Amino acid sequence: HFLFLGKLECHFFNGTERVLLLDRYFYNGEEYVRFDSDVGEFREVTEFGRPEAKYWNSQKDLMEQKRAVV
Repeated sequence: HFLFLGKLECHFFNGTERVLLLDRYFYNGEEYVRFDSDVGEFREVTEFGRPEAKYWNSQKDLMEQKRAVV
């Protein structure tokens, strides 16, 4: 059992032609916010994640780092 969990996933399509990064965050077993490299920003999965996504998306350095990973 856990309260908070961060999980990074990297999905490869057509070999390494296309790469998808998901940076997912869970609280009490429920995903509440994620960064999706296809979207290029954090998106809330539940209402609980809305303030977190808004804050992280406002952090220019963090967003540049996330987008540069893939």
